Amino acid sequence: MTAASAPSPGPADLLYSEVEDDLRAAVRDVLADRCPPTAVLAAIETDTPYDPALWRVLAAELGLAGLLVPEKLGGQGASAREAAVVLEVLGGGAAPTPFLGSAVLATTALLGCDTEDAGTAALLGRLAAGTATAALAVPLSAAPGGAFPTAVRADAGGPLTGRVTSVVEALVADVLVVPAVGPEGPGLYEVAAADVRTVRPVSLDLTRPLADLELSGAAGRLLPAADPAAALDRALLTGAGLLASEQLGIAQWCLDETVRYLGERHQFGRAVGSFQSLKHRLADLWLEVVSARAAARSAADALATGAPDTAVAVAVAQSYVAATAVHAAEEALQLHGGIGMTWEHPLHLYLKRAKADEIALGTPGYHRAALASLVGLPSRP
Repeated sequence: MTAASAPSPGPADLLYSEVEDDLRAAVRDVLADRCPPTAVLAAIETDTPYDPALWRVLAAELGLAGLLVPEKLGGQGASAREAAVVLEVLGGGAAPTPFLGSAVLATTALLGCDTEDAGTAALLGRLAAGTATAALAVPLSAAPGGAFPTAVRADAGGPLTGRVTSVVEALVADVLVVPAVGPEGPGLYEVAAADVRTVRPVSLDLTRPLADLELSGAAGRLLPAADPAAALDRALLTGAGLLASEQLGIAQWCLDETVRYLGERHQFGRAVGSFQSLKHRLADLWLEVVSARAAARSAADALATGAPDTAVAVAVAQSYVAATAVHAAEEALQLHGGIGMTWEHPLHLYLKRAKADEIALGTPGYHRAALASLVGLPSRP
């Protein structure tokens, strides 16, 4: 068969498999038992919003930390589709876990390095087993397709100097994967988190606090990689594509909770949800969430299958789903009335997570511009 007559890739599979449904149910059960909204609200009042016991169950007992790690390296050998399901459930629970930072961003960056290297393989094994967590030392706003970061410099021998702001999940990381420019050009370095000064700024999303990292001659091991810049960009692309599933989970929770509330709240002798104007608003929001699900699932499937249009699918997902999550949270806040404005109601957790996610790994505007470039549309003057 010639290249010209080779079959084109089939359509994306947007449906959930039986395995994915089972995985969703398992993660939901754990969150219902160990991470109800009351527990999340109580945790964000402290200096330790993350629950180590919850992460041990998710990472080690369910094996979520190693979903993207091949079995030969100690992981589950799953794909981005399964990771997307997990993020969808975690988004629906506003769960404070380091899954995005450690199991997705840092792990994907490490998988882009030479996994035959003993040190890299050992680190991936520790992450997959849940005995260690990692963070990718880039700002939360870092987006795929950008220039390699130059905020950190590496001297000969590996000492790293520089400052990186707004790093996600760095507060609970044991290891940092740090992009730095060294004597031989860009590289990724393994750095012990204990060797880096960490400053915690006030974060909008208290369930996912950020950290500013200050490296002053921190020891670092250069991770062998054929193309460090490509490994970093793949991690950011994977993170952006899978983040859409977390945003989907946020939007779905806001819709479901609002429908439930309006069905129970009565005014003028009838359920508030029976008023036609509110029905129309909920119907419009439902259509947005359905479309968001299609976009998020398409991005996850493209990442899982290595589709040639993966970058397009990710750009479409982030262009649409991020705004949908924010809109769903805003609608939920308005339709809940006074109760939605209180600290005791968990709705503010979802609004803040949706707003923080909107600027994470590239804003919708950034991804729309990237999409225009990918499909050959002229940019605005």
